[in-house]
Amino acid sequence: MANVRGCDLPDDLLYDVDNHTWFTEVGDGTVKMGMTTIATALAGELVAFTPKKVGRKVRPGKSCATVESGKWVGPAKSLAGGEVIETNSDLAENPSKANDDPYSNWMVILKPDDWDSVKGNLVPGSEVAAPYEAKMDADGFEGCG
Repeated sequence: MANVRGCDLPDDLLYDVDNHTWFTEVGDGTVKMGMTTIATALAGELVAFTPKKVGRKVRPGKSCATVESGKWVGPAKSLAGGEVIETNSDLAENPSKANDDPYSNWMVILKPDDWDSVKGNLVPGSEVAAPYEAKMDADGFEGCG
């Protein structure tokens, strides 16, 4: 597992560094998506998580959910476009679970339209340390914890 400035980034995930999200293939043609530890550290304690409804379409690069903390409200952008197959109702009921463990507290499961092209634009966990180090430098982010 990569650890960049105190932020854990598991090796078995694929990362959209710019949007601070991760993806993993579920194995049935769907992908699970969530926030990184960097996203939750930047946002602070989450107080609301409102995903798009099951059956709704997400356009590539657009929001699949709205996330709110005491200091930030904004979209959770998905590099993958597709249909929302499932949402994490536990996270909707208790958003701060993502602060405790953003990797087990995923946001949505999507059936992506063109996963192969999206996958090529994601950074494998084994290679994510350098891109995140550069992103943190560019954003002036000290790190997690």
